[in-house]
Amino acid sequence: MRRLTISVDDDLADTFDRFMHEKGYENRSEAFRDLVRNALGSAGIQKGSAKYCVGALSYVYNHHERQLASRLTNLHHAHHDLTVSTMHAHLDHENCLETVILRGRTDQVIPFAESVIAQSGVRHGRFHPVPIEMDDTQSRQHRHVHARPST
Repeated sequence: MRRLTISVDDDLADTFDRFMHEKGYENRSEAFRDLVRNALGSAGIQKGSAKYCVGALSYVYNHHERQLASRLTNLHHAHHDLTVSTMHAHLDHENCLETVILRGRTDQVIPFAESVIAQSGVRHGRFHPVPIEMDDTQSRQHRHVHARPST
């Protein structure tokens, strides 16, 4: 592990210390590492250098909305190779919350997540992608793909 030394002004240091304590970090190094990982991961997703990703897609929708549940089901079935798991919760008599774990090529996963969120009647949709490195060399032996977080 390498040691980095940085200098910041007093106000920024105080703000960072408050952030660190509010989030429950035990030390500045862990807080700093998480912020850097998050920034690098987001940059990789945005510039397209992250070839693979895993992420949580969450959205709220009214299941009484005309054909919406059917459209969502058809979308998920059409992209079954990207879906790892789905959790469905009933919020009240009309509204449902779904959280879907997606994994695959970033250039396929993100457009799929965006197409779900864009469906008429889907509200409060959000996708949180995390870049991963896929190790498919093991797939011939184990018949599955190993994925690990990048950076």
